Formats: sequence, structure tokens, C-alpha cells
Amino acid sequence: MQKTIFQVLARLNKWLLPSLSKKRVELSRAPKWQLALIGWRYYVTTRALD
Repeated sequence: MQKTIFQVLARLNKWLLPSLSKKRVELSRAPKWQLALIGWRYYVTTRALD
């Protein structure tokens, strides 16, 4: 059940949130909100794959 929720969240992230890798964002110069966005996407993706 929990894995299904994270899979849906991962699809929503892909559809709604911007792709920062396509914009070539440097992690050392990224603002806090971009780092939080990267962290959120990482968290959801790892939970969806488990």
C-alpha cells in the first residue's frame, strides 16, 4: 500500500515539478528551495523503488 502511494507521488513529481538536471543546476550554487526540491524528489523516488 505504501509503495503504491510513493509510486503515485513519483509520477506527480515528474509531471508537476521542474527537472533541475535539465537546467544544469550546480548543487554548490543552488538556493535552499532547489536543494529541498532535490531532496524531496530523491526521498520519494527511493521509497517508490523499494
